[in-house]
Amino acid sequence: MPPLEISPGVFILEVEGQKRLATRSDDVVPVYGERILEGRRLWDPFRSKLAALLLKGRSTEPVLARDARILYLGAATGTTVSHVGDIVRDGLVYAVEYSPRSMRDLVRLCERRKNIVPILADAARPEEYAFLVEPVDLVYQDIAQRNQAEIASRNCARYLKFGGDLILMLKTRSVDVNASPEAVLQAEMKNLQGLDLLQVTDLLPFHQDHFAMQAKKPSL
Repeated sequence: MPPLEISPGVFILEVEGQKRLATRSDDVVPVYGERILEGRRLWDPFRSKLAALLLKGRSTEPVLARDARILYLGAATGTTVSHVGDIVRDGLVYAVEYSPRSMRDLVRLCERRKNIVPILADAARPEEYAFLVEPVDLVYQDIAQRNQAEIASRNCARYLKFGGDLILMLKTRSVDVNASPEAVLQAEMKNLQGLDLLQVTDLLPFHQDHFAMQAKKPSL
């Protein structure tokens, strides 16, 4: 079966009888041990919530245009960031990470990827990186803090263009380990301010107690 392009730069490949997600890449060096087949990097949905969301195939697909500007909150060592960089090859990814240890790995990735800008900062304080970040088309957030929807709302208010999109990967156990995931989801939906919620996707079977919240900033 030839590669099936499900969105620009994102493919479904058949590998050893299984359907696998992949992104087109000019980088021949694996980032996290992934296989690279004929210029396409396999993308593990068990390690990347964005890959899981894409494989779920919901009606509202993430907007990842080739020339998009993206603010990525919670970049960690760059597993998912690297695939986002593959997709927006003519765009730019502002990758915010709070941990100096993770930032060291992320910086090494950015030495090979000129469209990823590493930023050591706290996503809960969006004013810290105002001198670096321009208005963006998409805010992507994957952080393990209690007030996840509030952090997303603050960053979207400051940096997201009108008509732009938010993808918030909600880690319910990081918000309240004692409440049910569904109760946390309902509360965080109410805490999302200044955005129109489009869709919520349960990321099972790839990630337990995680939901992808997709929203849009209303146009003027």
